[in-house]
Amino acid sequence: MIIVTGFGKLPDAIFVDGGITQIKATKEILQKLNLEDKIVIYGMVKNDKHRTRALIDEKRNEIKLSERLMNKITEFQDCVHDTAISYHKKLRDKQITKSVLDEIEGIGEVKKKKLLKEFGSIEEIKKAKIEELAKVPGITESLAKNIKKYIK
Repeated sequence: MIIVTGFGKLPDAIFVDGGITQIKATKEILQKLNLEDKIVIYGMVKNDKHRTRALIDEKRNEIKLSERLMNKITEFQDCVHDTAISYHKKLRDKQITKSVLDEIEGIGEVKKKKLLKEFGSIEEIKKAKIEELAKVPGITESLAKNIKKYIK
């Protein structure tokens, strides 16, 4: 993904984590932004152990790199991968803990956790009486009525 803002200068080059397909996709975006002639795109070619072994340009020309530069590229890639993995874990964890309670106005993470801790599941919350729900700290009678109405 390329984000162009009004701040600073454009990069001289973009390194994409992949081969010719990613180069072409990036080139399409640059064309839409009228930047295709201003920025060079390089793809990172992997070896059989999924480590970058070289860079290629859009004509599939391999660019030989020093070991030091290859190590820097690998370090950068590892950092990007770690960030992506952390982001996707966070999204997955959010999906796992998502429930119908998230859709009820007045119920945030804290109240949701308290309800689930007290009742154990959404099914048990459905079975609970308004008075039982209202005994949970932070759940007013009005909110308990709204919960019951929403999760029927």
